[in-house]
Amino acid sequence: MPTPDTHPRSAPFAGRRIRAALVGIGAIGRGSHLPALARLAEEGETEVVAAVDIDATAVEEFSRANGIPHAYTDLERMLREQRPDLVSICTPPTLHRDQSIAALRAGAWVWCEKPPVPTLADYDAVEAAEGRDGGPYASIVFQHRFGSGTRHVRRLLAEGAVGRPLVAHCQTTWYRNAAYYAVPWRGRWDTEGGGPAMGHGIHQMDLLLDLLGPWSEVRAMAGRLVHDVETEDVSTALVRFENGAMATVVNSVLSPDEVSRIRVDCERATVELTHLYGHSNANWRITPAPDVPGEEAAAWQDFGADVPSSHLEQLRELVASMRAGERPRSSGADGRTSLELIAALYKSAFTDTTVRAGEIGPGDPFHAAMHGGVPGWAPVAAVSQEVSA
Repeated sequence: MPTPDTHPRSAPFAGRRIRAALVGIGAIGRGSHLPALARLAEEGETEVVAAVDIDATAVEEFSRANGIPHAYTDLERMLREQRPDLVSICTPPTLHRDQSIAALRAGAWVWCEKPPVPTLADYDAVEAAEGRDGGPYASIVFQHRFGSGTRHVRRLLAEGAVGRPLVAHCQTTWYRNAAYYAVPWRGRWDTEGGGPAMGHGIHQMDLLLDLLGPWSEVRAMAGRLVHDVETEDVSTALVRFENGAMATVVNSVLSPDEVSRIRVDCERATVELTHLYGHSNANWRITPAPDVPGEEAAAWQDFGADVPSSHLEQLRELVASMRAGERPRSSGADGRTSLELIAALYKSAFTDTTVRAGEIGPGDPFHAAMHGGVPGWAPVAAVSQEVSA
């Protein structure tokens, strides 16, 4: 495999702005990535030099309206002509692998929307295209990891202030009706990558892993209880962590009372986050055990200045990593752990087995497809190919 054509790394991006390009100008690109890039542009950190989309008229109008100097419909051409430092990928998941690899080989760092890619095989291919020491690297958008609340709780857990984590609950119970699934690409393995475990609950599961560390085994169930789709519309799982903590995970698009929640019961306190699509300090609650001294418990309530979770906060850290020539969080092995847990959840649910961390690698059908080719879950064409092979 060719090595990436990287920019010089002796002093990464010293004395200049990070040149960024936006790929995909749909809702997430317009509503989350561009505002984050624009805010850092105001602070002298970035400049958006190009936008790419398959709709020539739309991308030209979008670029004019937002002061972006170059509009393209061809990613490879943009990479050759503009030589961006950072490529922000906001396209459907099926395009993420090839677009990420193209950007990395052109020497650009990647900031890619979730789900990062449809399969572990795709993720491993992207990781293989990364640079060596100093980058470029590909980072996944897991913005719930970032912000003052998560930072404060992660520190309390890491330092052991609240004691060992023992029991956890991770809940993404949202509601999506028939109109949502009337969009042709939704509810299909090849275009959406999975059901609520992959497309919705991935954020909360990633945050749980970020707080508790590596998982060791999972036992799961999945079902299609309402929607006529290829993927699941609900799943539940029991997860054991390397530190001994045990968690329940629920991912649903069948829940009219929508909520996103993480609760971790530790030896000395319960830590709980309740929100929907993003959180601030006010969404966190720490309940001390009765024998915790009042002064210590009061100190736990000081989350510092309120910095909500957001694309902006993740981008700030990513840009700092670029300038330092360091691998950013939610990239490489750190970014893979959530995708591996989802693959294990599907394998456990579809094969009625307990799945252990590290079990799904090349040669395992769930490495190449989240449905694993299992009859009743895989598309009929995929099952036919598996049988003929």
